[in-house]
Amino acid sequence: MVSVWLSKLKFPLTIAILQVLFIILYAVFIDYDATASPPKTLVNSTQEESGAAMVHKYYAMFQDVHVMMFIGFGFLMMFLRRYGFSSVGLNMLIAALCIQWSTLIGGIIHHHGDTFTVSITTMLTSDFASASILITFGALLGKTSPLQMVFVTMFGIVLFAANEYIGLVVLQAVDVGGSMFVHAFGAYFGLTISRVLYNAEVEQSKKENSVYHSDMFAVVGTIFLWLFWPSFNSALAVEDAQHRAVLNTYYALAACCLVTFAISSLVDKDGKFDMVHIQNATLAGGVAVGTSADMMIRPYGALIIGSVAAVLSTLGYKYVTPFLKSKLKIHDTCGVNNLHGMPAIMAGLAGAITVAMADTDTYGYTLYRQFPAMAPEESTQELAELNKVHQIEAGQGRSAKEQAVFQLIALVVTLGFALVGGLFVGLLLKYCQFLGQPSGDKFFDDSLSWHVPPESNSEASLDGHGANSSASKADTSRSVLFSGHVDKGDMTLEESAFLSDDKV
Repeated sequence: MVSVWLSKLKFPLTIAILQVLFIILYAVFIDYDATASPPKTLVNSTQEESGAAMVHKYYAMFQDVHVMMFIGFGFLMMFLRRYGFSSVGLNMLIAALCIQWSTLIGGIIHHHGDTFTVSITTMLTSDFASASILITFGALLGKTSPLQMVFVTMFGIVLFAANEYIGLVVLQAVDVGGSMFVHAFGAYFGLTISRVLYNAEVEQSKKENSVYHSDMFAVVGTIFLWLFWPSFNSALAVEDAQHRAVLNTYYALAACCLVTFAISSLVDKDGKFDMVHIQNATLAGGVAVGTSADMMIRPYGALIIGSVAAVLSTLGYKYVTPFLKSKLKIHDTCGVNNLHGMPAIMAGLAGAITVAMADTDTYGYTLYRQFPAMAPEESTQELAELNKVHQIEAGQGRSAKEQAVFQLIALVVTLGFALVGGLFVGLLLKYCQFLGQPSGDKFFDDSLSWHVPPESNSEASLDGHGANSSASKADTSRSVLFSGHVDKGDMTLEESAFLSDDKV
């Protein structure tokens, strides 16, 4: 009886303890930014105006990014036919936990343990941190318990914030769309955990497939992400760089979408489209252009990056995912290596190449705003001359090629944090049995953590179909929904309601 109660209470108690801890730490460390605080005097309205300007400048893009986190990622992971509640519900849980924890950890690291203030830009950076852990969740989808994901989130955010600080502050790399610090870290952190937790029973599960309506929900998530990705890549850029980031992401996504359809048809033996490719690879252009989104890559450069990302991602789903699973025992439920991992590495390389070609002829004086470490050092004649015309903050006097090297170092450091951190967290989950590792028929099944509606016989019969191949997903949905030889009594309530008698 005691063990039953302990099992029942461990999740709510963990969340309660964490929330109380957050309240205490927020009280100790965090206050409103000056732009969110009341003005000190009645005669000075500058503070009120700056507060209104912050909301006007950032809130619309913050809304876009917020929708991506809660609807885009949540619905994208709804393709598993028996894991829809967990896909959306745990996505919401993880994001809400990330928002609070990343605000604290990021602020404490960047302010060296001192108190700090929060503003709308803090909300944006917290959502970016959430994205990294939601990507990790995609690699682990259906194979971990809610309590395990809470621990993954708590450790993952600390690693994410530390890596981001090293990349942005110590190395002074630039990554406006977070391709290296968000996407690469999240993907390979999750894949490493997945490798450590590898269980042959996962491969034997018959529940890792979709039906027609679950794939439709997933593609709704795709469209939300696709529409709002320009805001994700440009939200924290400034002035002309922000405008470029919107344009470059917009064109990269368009090219990526077009080429994904072409490659999906090309690699299929019947020349048909695979919904797995369309749900995921069409977004790879947004990841691949992220690091260089605010740079002078020109519109045609954005099209090239988007097109190459589409090929890389689609071929990844077709060939790399099966290889990782069969040869390296890395089970990647959502294919985050193909959507986030490989395109993020491509983004890091593209960013380094673009930085290596940066000069004042291309950027003018904004070169030093775009790449702060390339600004002349303090007390140099060059800086004094520049400041006669423009206000330039002192940098480290790096050349373009030196900055490009630091970009590559930041990418390598990020991968190191992801792999080593993933190994540590994976071992923690594996050997801490009280966290509730799923097993047997509980993989990819909402019933592990949720009350679910009773299933009909036809839903159970779908377990006989192959699990992870996109072909089996498509065949399953077609056989249920479009066959003229299916008896209506063998259909689920949803499918029966969906079809009229003359279609059955």
